[in-house]
Amino acid sequence: MEWMQSVIQDYLPIVSDNRLVQASLIFLFSAVLASLVRFVIYRIQIHGTKKTTNPVDDHILEALKRPVKMSILIIGARMSIGWSQLLTEQLEVIESILLTLVIFYWFRFVITSSHFILKYLSRSNSKVKIVQKHTLPLFDNLAAIVLYAMGVYFVLIAWNINISAWIASAGILGLALSFAAKDTLANLFAGVFILADSPYKLGDFIVLDSGERGEVTHIGIRSTRILTRSDVEITVPNAIMGNTKITNETAGPHKKYRIRIQVSAAYGESIARVREALLEVANDSNDIEATPSPRVRFRTFGNSGINFELLCWVSEPVLRGRVSDSLNEAVYNKFLEDKIEIPFPQQDIYIRSVADNSQ
Repeated sequence: MEWMQSVIQDYLPIVSDNRLVQASLIFLFSAVLASLVRFVIYRIQIHGTKKTTNPVDDHILEALKRPVKMSILIIGARMSIGWSQLLTEQLEVIESILLTLVIFYWFRFVITSSHFILKYLSRSNSKVKIVQKHTLPLFDNLAAIVLYAMGVYFVLIAWNINISAWIASAGILGLALSFAAKDTLANLFAGVFILADSPYKLGDFIVLDSGERGEVTHIGIRSTRILTRSDVEITVPNAIMGNTKITNETAGPHKKYRIRIQVSAAYGESIARVREALLEVANDSNDIEATPSPRVRFRTFGNSGINFELLCWVSEPVLRGRVSDSLNEAVYNKFLEDKIEIPFPQQDIYIRSVADNSQ
């Protein structure tokens, strides 16, 4: 600060003896410098990022404005408070508070930037093949854990807290927590294995062993969230997801899903005529995929009629309910039009009269 004092004495002799005014000038200078640096970053963002198509640099420069500006302001505030000599006894606490604020702004910048970069890598055709859409939650959660741990570490250092004792007791505390939070740890490890093994990923339609069916909307460290067709969100602990049978309707060589329309025709109806009617219904539908082509199977001889099954494919599992509804209606109308009888269970009751021999 000696150079600043000499500058003040040389160019501002009127305030050279007033330390409070000098402190105010120091903070004012830091505010001007912060605005200038922010403007420089803005100009670099405007002119520099136009030469690249990568959105990462634009995002980083945009997110960098606030932590840089606040860091300069906080440093200026610390210098002005020290120069004023008004809070000398509380200066250590003030330093810890200001340093904590600096850590907070830079921590927020690193968290948002890492999340953006990982999300960009998962969507782009980059050389980092390990970061994909289905592995994004794993790397995102691991990065959050590491960064949060580093943030807590730096905050403890800012408050001059000796962390060696904390590290020494971490083993004992970890042993106690492992017994107290065994279910949470089971969910944690199961979540890591699910993200690594990828039995399902975000956007997949899965069916649980208990019967729930829906789209995977979130894969976290503790649980997996499924959005059902009734727009009801189900949260399932990862320990259960890792030890249950899961049917992934989206997995396989493609996302197409086969639907089955079961229908019966009365005994005596022409099998070829029923096949032709069902295939005509499938071919007239705009929701049915051309490849694989629709097909009809004669399944069983029923109690009241002969049972058929129309097999056709839709582009994704989410269309199963709507397309099945339209096909059922179309099959019913087609059978009425072609006068193909649809059987239904019926019983015949025979009443036998008994002669009265009492007379």
